[in-house]
Amino acid sequence: MRGAVRGSHTDGSGDKSARALALGFIIGIVLAPSSALAQRTGPPPPVVTPPVTVPDLPPPITAPVPSSTNIDARLSAGIALTDIGSNFLRRLGNQATWGFDKALRTNAGGGGGSEATETPGFRTWGEAYGVSAHTGAVGDFVGDKRNTAGGVVGFGARLMPGVNVGLSVDQSRTSIEVPQALQSATLDLTQVGFNAAIDKGAWTWAIAMVHGSGRIDSRRDTGFGFAAAGYNARIDGVLTELSYFWSLGQGRVVPKVAFEYVHSSTDTLQEFGGLDPVAATGATAERSRVLVGAEIGHYWIAEQRILDLSAYGKFVDNVSQRFSPVTVSLGAETITIQGIGESRYGADAGASASLSLTNTARIYVNYDGKFRAAAQSHQGTFGVEFKW
Repeated sequence: MRGAVRGSHTDGSGDKSARALALGFIIGIVLAPSSALAQRTGPPPPVVTPPVTVPDLPPPITAPVPSSTNIDARLSAGIALTDIGSNFLRRLGNQATWGFDKALRTNAGGGGGSEATETPGFRTWGEAYGVSAHTGAVGDFVGDKRNTAGGVVGFGARLMPGVNVGLSVDQSRTSIEVPQALQSATLDLTQVGFNAAIDKGAWTWAIAMVHGSGRIDSRRDTGFGFAAAGYNARIDGVLTELSYFWSLGQGRVVPKVAFEYVHSSTDTLQEFGGLDPVAATGATAERSRVLVGAEIGHYWIAEQRILDLSAYGKFVDNVSQRFSPVTVSLGAETITIQGIGESRYGADAGASASLSLTNTARIYVNYDGKFRAAAQSHQGTFGVEFKW
């Protein structure tokens, strides 16, 4: 009995130990998450932001800007316009004060008679000429080449002894090339000229006036086609010249002094076609100059024909040159370009050969040259004249 009681006490003590272990295990399981949570209640770990990759942006789009060479053909056409007008004035002035013509005017009929014995006379003439000219690079202007072909018809009359007048018309076409700027142009020009001469002994005073109008057509290679433009042009000029005839037997020396004024203008330009066609405002140019020089000549008579040879040279002083600025536009962008002028000083020179076939007909050839620091011009003329 006593042994049984002890065994029973021992078994109860084992159950209590088992229950204590089970309770401790349960408490451990419950407290473990709380302990882990307590360990994470400190400051949070830093947040690492991954780098952001920015894609490459295209370059900004800029508006096209006009170039200073976009209107080089326009500048060249302006040079050609004033030069052709000046050439016509020069020929009219030389014609009015040509020494051999002066000798005939004061030697009526070539027989030594007084010019007061001559009745009013008339003459008509026709000329064909060609001009080769170029201007070198000046500033932003890259230089050009110009070739002109033209013809002149004229009519003259002796109003009274010592007073002679003439009226003539000049029609020409100029081809312009500006190769370095990939540009070209043509100038079609019609000019009307008037000249008059008054003889007083050995002195002759002459005046010449010119008015002309024309059309300019230009082309510019843009790389994506041609940009073309057409616009009008005008030229006005006046020349006055005083000369003295110094006779040396069948030779002569004729000193001359002259003043020349030329004014030209061109209308606005608007290109069409090609890539980035430009527009340009109208332009004006004016030039005043003094010319001082002399003509020398000699004539021979053989078988009732008269051969006359002469040459002249003149010093040129361009006392005033004015050019309006030209505004060139391409969209909203604009630039301003100044016109191109001649050098301050230069020279004109020329020679002539005249053959009088009869008392009423003669043929002649002339050479006229203009020489400046950055420009040259050479003109050859063939003419026929009839008198009655």
